[in-house]
Amino acid sequence: MRILVYDVAADSGGAVTVLKSFYEEFCRDTENEYVFVLSVFELPDTEHIRVLNYPWVKKSPFHRLYFDHVRAHRLVKEYQIDQVLSLQNIELPHAGVPQTVYEHNALPFSEYRFKLQESFRLWFTQQILGRLMKRSIRSAEKVLVQTGWMKQEIVRQCRISEDKVEVKFPPVDLPKEQTCRLNREQPVFLYPANASIYKNHRTLLKACELLQGQGYTRYQVIWTVTGEENDKIRALRKESEEKNLPVVFRGVLSKEELFALYSSSVLVFPSYIETIGLPLLEAKAAGTWILAADCLYARDMVGDYEKAEFFEPFSEKELCRGMKRFLDMKNDIY
Repeated sequence: MRILVYDVAADSGGAVTVLKSFYEEFCRDTENEYVFVLSVFELPDTEHIRVLNYPWVKKSPFHRLYFDHVRAHRLVKEYQIDQVLSLQNIELPHAGVPQTVYEHNALPFSEYRFKLQESFRLWFTQQILGRLMKRSIRSAEKVLVQTGWMKQEIVRQCRISEDKVEVKFPPVDLPKEQTCRLNREQPVFLYPANASIYKNHRTLLKACELLQGQGYTRYQVIWTVTGEENDKIRALRKESEEKNLPVVFRGVLSKEELFALYSSSVLVFPSYIETIGLPLLEAKAAGTWILAADCLYARDMVGDYEKAEFFEPFSEKELCRGMKRFLDMKNDIY
């Protein structure tokens, strides 16, 4: 069988990690032939894998649209493809052969629904692109997802058979279990997240304000943003500085720095939209205490973890109560 793997979107980060994991898996499958159709990210050819790169796809949305709807399905005919694996959340248009779709965008299936005035991009992804994704899922022969909660929601929302959806967890690098200690003189709460609106930094900041109002000041909150990423994050940094809150804007941490921090902090994770929520798995592997937003993804990842506690994602009062329990502890070993 000759399979076309379509992923012109992948150029960095998690998308490339997923792409490379499939490539490595297919390198071991010598019974089939593969044609990888990519844009700028390069992979070597093998005896049974051919890699085609079209970097001009990245020039503009128009170039991408043209490639998806005109050029790509010609490749299906040119290379006599029997099946398509799309790693881009949606089927390859006009392919004319059975397709498997790898669905890794959580936005259309999450509990929280964005309003247009909150974020046009996120609203558009949920309401417009989401409908196209769901239509694609219904017509695909098979659907691959990263997590159990995604499978359940896709089956429910798209009204398809469970047998059609397979959970294929991506490769992740996890820390080894550690002895976790909090400094009782100045406990640390860690939130490793980017500056996206749904990461919900504001709820954590408001919880810090409540703690300050109750006389709690001897602790530290570490964020992996600089405070300059966008207007909302800049506003949070200004508010934190004006109110003298113990929030440290560290910026991006190396994997080694992050894994080391798990041994001396409590992971706070108020994000209300994730596919996996990788820090939850990392903290669980390290043996770290976790305060997580009570969302489907978090319950799926650490719902059975005895050191995980959950709070309503928009309730700074619940998060404040959770943080106080650690601040009130008298021992430095938990």
